[in-house]
Amino acid sequence: MNRMMKRNYVMKFFYCLIILLAVHFSCISQAKPSYTQYVLNNYILNPAIAGIENYVDLKMSYRNQWTGIAGSPVTSYISLHGSVGKQDDRTSPTSFEMKGVNPRGKEYWSQYTAPAAHHGLGMTMMNDRAGYINRWSLYGSYAFHKPIGVRTTLSAGISAGLSSVNLDRSKIYFGNLDPNDPAIGYANNELNKIKPEIGAGLWLYSSTYFIGASVLNIIPGKSGFVKNPIYGDYFTPNYFVTAGYRFSLDDNFNLLPSFMYQFWRPQLSGLHVNAKLQYRDVLWAGAAYRFSNLISGYSALFGMNISNTINASYSYELSTTSRLKNYTGNTHEIMVGFIFGNKYGDSCPKNVW
Repeated sequence: MNRMMKRNYVMKFFYCLIILLAVHFSCISQAKPSYTQYVLNNYILNPAIAGIENYVDLKMSYRNQWTGIAGSPVTSYISLHGSVGKQDDRTSPTSFEMKGVNPRGKEYWSQYTAPAAHHGLGMTMMNDRAGYINRWSLYGSYAFHKPIGVRTTLSAGISAGLSSVNLDRSKIYFGNLDPNDPAIGYANNELNKIKPEIGAGLWLYSSTYFIGASVLNIIPGKSGFVKNPIYGDYFTPNYFVTAGYRFSLDDNFNLLPSFMYQFWRPQLSGLHVNAKLQYRDVLWAGAAYRFSNLISGYSALFGMNISNTINASYSYELSTTSRLKNYTGNTHEIMVGFIFGNKYGDSCPKNVW
């Protein structure tokens, strides 16, 4: 009985240690949330994507990370963006199908031309919760797309909005410890500060590739738990670089390998390598591996275009980091998309693959 109690105590200790480490690192550096399905919605990391298609693209996502830990990170968002003044029907390797045309066929891409110059507008609402820390953001974005060649386009975008960090003391279990810890204050919501959030990005794309770079949290700052210069939650810039290339295997199948690299202070980074296989504009499946300072892991994703206005996808991530993998559990991510103003009957994006 004593052994069992001791074992349970040790297990609880490890669980608490892991979640405290996760919250600690997020509080020190304010890293942006991770996404397994970044390749399906790069707009969430780069405002230059806004308006890349002919339609308005609405996406809703829910990510439950490290399900084996109580108070594990949960991220949800809604993103919306569309073009202004965009009139062409054949714009990139990921847009949807027009009648009588296979949007994944070689003949289709041989006729690809860069879209005319146009604008894009968008907005994002996001909530990220880990244990007793909750962060939310609301921001809008603008992008300008300019052809720089017959088949190549460069877009630049900027986002601006507000971000806030809140602490809920009611979710902290102090046990026999003194609950009057000056590091977290003495009442709920003592950590509650709204700050401006600015982001910017570039996106180079053509019929077969894309290359993007962006920075979020441009304005560094600090949200204090209490009025004490020692304690606080720091916001630091997050840098992203991503690229992908589309291979036409035949008229029905396309393979898209891609990567996304993220860096934020202090000297923390993550590399996500992804490969997505798509059948026409109907079904896709993929696999990925995340290399990270904190948690690495394998993931798989699959999805489908239910119609030319609705699509859905799911991903599952398995942690592989030694020692921690026995406690963190796995990660689930669900995304549902809706397309408005799809006048060409497209069912798969051309530009965001």
